Amino acid sequence: MPVNGVGDAGHVVGLTGSCPLDGLFVVDLSAGIAGGYATKLLADAGAEVLKVEPDSGDPLRRWSVGGGRQDGDDGALFQFLAASKRSAVVDLDYPADREFLRSLVMAADAVVWSPDGVAGVTAEFQPTALAEIAPHAPIVSITPFGLNGPWSQRCASDATLQALSGGLGVRGTPSRAPVLVGGRPSEWITGMFAAFGLLASRYRSERTGVGELVDISALEAMTLSSTPYAFSYNEIAGRPWRTERTANLPDIHATADGFVGFMVVTGQQWLDFATMVGRDDWAEDASLGLLVNRRARAEELLAHIDSWTRERTTAEIVEFAGLLRIPVAEVGDGQSVPTLEHFAEQGFYRRDPSGSFLQPEVPYRLGGRAQQRLPEPAPVLGEATYHYLDRIANGELPPKTAPATTSDGGLPFEGLRVADFTAFWAGPIAGQCLAMLGADVIHVESTQRPDGMRFNTVKLLHDDDWWEWAPLFAGPNTNKRDVTVDMSVESGRDLARRLIARCDVVVENYSPRVFDQWGFDEASLLELRPDLVVVRMPAFGLTGPSRERVGFAQTMEQLSGLAFVTGYEDGPPETPNGICDPIAGVHAAIAVLLGLEHRRRTGSGLQIESIMIGGALNVAAEQVIEYSAYGNLVQRQGNRSPWAAPQGVYLAADVGVDGSRDSWVVIAAESDAQWRALLTVVGAPAEAGINWLDSDAASRSRVHDLLDQHLADWCAVRSADEIVNKLWLRGVPAAPVLLPHELDRVDQFAAREFIEEVAHPITGTNRHIGFPARFSAGPRRIHRHPAPTLGQHNRDVLCGLLGLSDDDYAKLVDTAVVGARPAGGRGW
Repeated sequence: MPVNGVGDAGHVVGLTGSCPLDGLFVVDLSAGIAGGYATKLLADAGAEVLKVEPDSGDPLRRWSVGGGRQDGDDGALFQFLAASKRSAVVDLDYPADREFLRSLVMAADAVVWSPDGVAGVTAEFQPTALAEIAPHAPIVSITPFGLNGPWSQRCASDATLQALSGGLGVRGTPSRAPVLVGGRPSEWITGMFAAFGLLASRYRSERTGVGELVDISALEAMTLSSTPYAFSYNEIAGRPWRTERTANLPDIHATADGFVGFMVVTGQQWLDFATMVGRDDWAEDASLGLLVNRRARAEELLAHIDSWTRERTTAEIVEFAGLLRIPVAEVGDGQSVPTLEHFAEQGFYRRDPSGSFLQPEVPYRLGGRAQQRLPEPAPVLGEATYHYLDRIANGELPPKTAPATTSDGGLPFEGLRVADFTAFWAGPIAGQCLAMLGADVIHVESTQRPDGMRFNTVKLLHDDDWWEWAPLFAGPNTNKRDVTVDMSVESGRDLARRLIARCDVVVENYSPRVFDQWGFDEASLLELRPDLVVVRMPAFGLTGPSRERVGFAQTMEQLSGLAFVTGYEDGPPETPNGICDPIAGVHAAIAVLLGLEHRRRTGSGLQIESIMIGGALNVAAEQVIEYSAYGNLVQRQGNRSPWAAPQGVYLAADVGVDGSRDSWVVIAAESDAQWRALLTVVGAPAEAGINWLDSDAASRSRVHDLLDQHLADWCAVRSADEIVNKLWLRGVPAAPVLLPHELDRVDQFAAREFIEEVAHPITGTNRHIGFPARFSAGPRRIHRHPAPTLGQHNRDVLCGLLGLSDDDYAKLVDTAVVGARPAGGRGW
């Protein structure tokens, strides 16, 4: 993804301006992927990130999935995450090193902490203590469950977080165990939220001079990202969202030379798909327009679809489906993803600074005079220790202070106004991240083309207000205002221009041609307001051969490689089914904050492309890095993992009301200590000749079949609760596999007030999941207003904000330029 003339060789052509975060000093006390990715996002934008490590270094330095790293070399994944950072080493057993770290924290503009980092077990440098040492700075804590609540000290792993968040329970085949998403998504997603939380807190601290503690929960991050508003759905619909393991249909299918993925969402897309595969009779059967009916006839439909795809190459199918605008994707892997035409032509990958492997570009393209930082080599362990000691001694890193007295700083984004031209999930969640924290976000749709999520209704289309009974619209649109403007007519576009001129930010996620056809190009928008921050969220970018390609979250998962590493080891890839929407949305919200920081420093606006696939490629980065560095093509492993041995999903003894057994638990041993603790609970397999107590991960992986059987037998005669409680008490990551409607069983959510009640004027009082970043300076309550009804704030915005007269407003209503009901009843 070349940015401002940056190419694969790492040269810079004609760069002007500066990086948005130049001069921001961040002390990174974390270890692993989550903190590493959070601070990478900051370093990419120009921040000075000092990674403070023990003398053994971050464990990621010694990591590669396939063991391709040579002794003495840092692993390629570490090099990707640590690019452009510095490294200092401390031993906190020594008073001088504790004083050194204290001085660094006092000088920092922000601090990132995790319990597995260098200061994780040192009382003097726990998050609350860090907030007292540096009251001027955002202190970002990254933990599995958050800093408070009954689970705050419990152990977790990526697999157990997936189990508890509800997404795992509905993925896989009913006759088999639920199947995990590959690639440790919880760590990348948590890091993304941590970066946003830090920047949001800093946006407020720039106004107040006071920092705060930002408490990030990985479980809450995964719940928001993998379970689309299950509480909202349950209560608005009066029934659970999903209660069994099912797949999309069509989904991922084998071709003559690989795999191809589809994401058929609308009725028209199904009709086109049926025609494409030569089944006009399916197109004529109206019942098959509903996914639930297709699933009921899955055996029949899949037999024909699989036969049709196997007779054709992936490229042939992608071209054919693309012409019909059916969402389609090559299923990429660590080898193939960088070679895909659009990614190769648009420079979505570059060589790392050493030239040793390929890595994805940042998921945004800065416009105007803003500049992306070119990646610099990852630091050698401790290479900057004496440099920072000297800077402190010389007074070059003086301690910062907070004001002695401050007034209430208000919500982080109080006073910020956003024009939100988005639809579905990825776009609206970007605006919601801002609205939750105080921005006035005005969601723009029309009666002619309402937000597509309104059509995901739980009512019949002839019911009154059916478009307001859409849980997946209610979820990502709380705290916003809503206006309806017919953008197909000049009077509507003129209203939109007048609104944009009164806003600080514009966010949009339509296909590129839509904004272009309205005349809302970068120059035109910045002419309306020169300091405007415009963030466009195209699926694949504003240029290139896939510019107009239809893209949903599932398409991104299929293309990026996330689907390739998800699924049973003996089966095809499986679509994770949705996590790329929040991945795209939160990355876009980060892009907004980078744009606002550029505006604060320069007074100038700019346009940023926050490309939906870019976030997915970063979350899936390890596959391409591993293949290009070591030649290891990461494969599906079902519920096993390169990071834990053993790890699996096992059937418990619980019996359902219908007499069936479908209660599962996840168990994972990610360290030798956890393995030894697991042995104390379940005992060792009876086979002789193996020193189980002292076995390492590699030797355990070689006998994983044996360990799986042993754990399966042990779990089969115990309830899920008994299994989990026994293992948690000994420090072994374990969790029940929850269905989305079972999240009430997570006591941690109630203790942290993660679930909030919201009163809606039509659907009544419903519960909504909150936000995985808790800000000690507030807000305590995230959902202050429900999602708006269609056109609810037309008069407030058009007359109150834009100054239209009552007569002018009445004419707009009479001519259907604005309204409060979908045009023509159904709207589309």
